[in-house]
Amino acid sequence: MFSIGELSRRTKVKVPTIRYYEEMGLLVEAERTSGNQRRYDKAGLERLSFIRHARDLGFSIEAILSLIELQEHPDRSCQAATKIAVAQLADVRAKVKKLKALERELVRMAKGCDGHGVSEDCYVLASLADHEHCENEH
Repeated sequence: MFSIGELSRRTKVKVPTIRYYEEMGLLVEAERTSGNQRRYDKAGLERLSFIRHARDLGFSIEAILSLIELQEHPDRSCQAATKIAVAQLADVRAKVKKLKALERELVRMAKGCDGHGVSEDCYVLASLADHEHCENEH
């Protein structure tokens, strides 16, 4: 059995986050000692590790709830899990595309500055002040 502090140390998930996951139904509410301290078993540790890994990959709470539901029913097809992963992949790709556009715009802004001092002629400041200086939507 693990205390919430030990669970936190082992999974690198902060204690308030563990409590939040319990409230959201991601993590089964822990048993309590006579002193009202939470105690987690190995299954709780494994579930929290699963959640942590899924969050690191950017999965939403809703997606993780769906994945846990699937995990609890091994007789079901894994197509639903694949569908969730594919949707997350599409979301990541959209974010990467947006980040690349931001990168291009920032490179362009930085190259537009001649470095002679901050004035009304500073291209970086002018670009930030007026979106019309930007080449692309971002």
